[in-house]
Amino acid sequence: MAGVVRLQGLQRLRNALTGVTSRRSINSSSKKCEAKGQTQSAEPPKENWVSYGFDSKNKTIDRNVMKQTFFVTVTVCLVFGGFGWSYLPDPLLKDWAQREAYLLIRYREENGLPLIDRNLIDPAKIKLPSDEELGDTEIII
Repeated sequence: MAGVVRLQGLQRLRNALTGVTSRRSINSSSKKCEAKGQTQSAEPPKENWVSYGFDSKNKTIDRNVMKQTFFVTVTVCLVFGGFGWSYLPDPLLKDWAQREAYLLIRYREENGLPLIDRNLIDPAKIKLPSDEELGDTEIII
C-alpha cells in the first residue's frame, strides 16, 4: 500500500515538473441552473479511475503493467527466491560438523572412551610460564 502512495506522489511530482495542472472551466453565467431544460451532449461521461503510476493516460495499460509487475514480484522473488534460499547448500558446513560430532560421540560411547580426551593437546607442547614470571598474579581455575 505504501508503494502505491509513493507512486501517486511521483505522478504528482511529474505533473508539477511538466506544468500540467488541473484546469476547471469557469461558468460566468448568471443563472444557476441554466442546463436543466437543455439536453446534454451525447458523449459518455469520463471514467474516474486512479492510476497505479505505470501509465497515467490509459487504464488498461496501467492495470496490465501493474498486474504483471506484482505477478513477477510475488512469483519470482518470493516463491522462487524462498525456494532457492531454503535449498541452498550449507556454506559454513554447520550440518556436517554437527553430524561428525554425533558420530564421534557414538563411537566413543560404544568403545568406553571419555567423550573429551583429557590430553586433547599433548602436554609436552604447552608452554606455561614459570613461578618467577607469574609473580603475584592471581590464578583462577
